[in-house]
Amino acid sequence: MSEAWAIVLVVGVGTVAIKAAGPVLLGARPLPRYLAAVVATLAPALLAALVATTALGEGQGLALDARIVGLAAAAIAVALRAPVLVVVVVAAVAASVTRLLVAG
Repeated sequence: MSEAWAIVLVVGVGTVAIKAAGPVLLGARPLPRYLAAVVATLAPALLAALVATTALGEGQGLALDARIVGLAAAAIAVALRAPVLVVVVVAAVAASVTRLLVAG
């Protein structure tokens, strides 16, 4: 198992444990608002961190290549409320076209 998959597994298990802790510890009582807000934003924040690290990381530094263009195109598509499949295709096309233009 690669280090990246091990991290994904640990983060996934941690997220499930945190989400399960509320109902287990509170029983039938509702989760306090401030805690519910943290739980609701935890998974998207972790996913965003994993995407950014994977897309922009290269060894111990930043990778300044076509991946950034793809990530920026995906961010624009998300901001325009495009469906997930369209976001993925837009990112792939943007990165591919950038690689083609830089290589050629």
